[in-house]
Amino acid sequence: MRIIIALNTAWNLVNFRGGLIRALVSSGYDVIAVAPYDSYAPRLAELGCRYVPMPMDNKGTHPGRDALLALRFFFLFLRERPDVYLGYTVKPNVYGSLAAHLLGIPVINNIAGLGAVFIEKSWVTTVVRSLYRLALCRSRRVFFQNGDDRQLFVDGGLVSPAVTALLPGSGIDLSQFSFSPIVGKRQKFRFLLIARMLWDKGVGEFVEAATLIRKHWPGVECCLVGFVDVQNPATISLAQMNIWTDEGFVRYLGVSDTIRDEIREADCIVLPSYREGTPRTLLEGAALGRPLITTDAVGCRDVVDDGKNGFLCKVRDAADLAEKMESMLLLTTEERSAMALYGRRKMEREFDEKIVIECYLEAIEGIQRGE
Repeated sequence: MRIIIALNTAWNLVNFRGGLIRALVSSGYDVIAVAPYDSYAPRLAELGCRYVPMPMDNKGTHPGRDALLALRFFFLFLRERPDVYLGYTVKPNVYGSLAAHLLGIPVINNIAGLGAVFIEKSWVTTVVRSLYRLALCRSRRVFFQNGDDRQLFVDGGLVSPAVTALLPGSGIDLSQFSFSPIVGKRQKFRFLLIARMLWDKGVGEFVEAATLIRKHWPGVECCLVGFVDVQNPATISLAQMNIWTDEGFVRYLGVSDTIRDEIREADCIVLPSYREGTPRTLLEGAALGRPLITTDAVGCRDVVDDGKNGFLCKVRDAADLAEKMESMLLLTTEERSAMALYGRRKMEREFDEKIVIECYLEAIEGIQRGE
């Protein structure tokens, strides 16, 4: 049985879907991974799948380029004849699904956060909603990463509730992200934000909060890790990042292939995002044993039990974020250690990657049985 899985970057496939791809290959499926080529594409062979590059204008909304993408998917499916198509991220979900439906190929979608076009209301939002409605109307299963997003799609008539199901994000491989408690006293307390450098990830609020915190706690470090100048309407430029770092209140650590090491060097993981599916960086931080600070926003609030494994702050409110960061600094080592242990146990109960893999295997087996 042949399965095609498509996302907007090979980086995403390797980092967020690697466990699922390995599990599908181990179960005997012939897996083809599809995404634009980037430096992570060669690593896909290590997962046991075959890689097919697919050019994709992730940032643009040009109808001609999007129509061309739909044609690329159509001819790929004609050539490969997959038994199931797994779509992730907006354009593979929309244009890959439309092509698969035309050829009668069963589709399983994953709505992993709605991104900037759903946060800011515009004509683009209206178009994307219409495309989603068309793309999801014949899907066999549509997975969501939080109940708010599922309800939004159901209430908006974008998907039938009968085909929807919830997943705990992309899940977390608890063997790879093993509990790593902080040992001994550090020279500096480090807050760390890991994300694509986008305004709607709350990066601006984090920088502003860092400025407030550093005035009273000069020994504290506020660091950022992640891609700048990404293809996204909410992107933060490298020039802007350089301005912030030159001011001296934050440190930009670049992009890391050893994110576990970055988390181990941190004392608290911060993500003041406006909206998420289920943020992977918070799962990784909690699994490794770091308390969290995130917004009381869709997707984010699902990972943090306020006061137990971290703190929730207001959305788009740098002053409230700074207050929660100070609350974290004022905790004793024992209190932060208790938060770390609670967070790890929450990951074991609710966010184990095995839960996600089992849901996919059940959905695919259901399609095999003709259900």
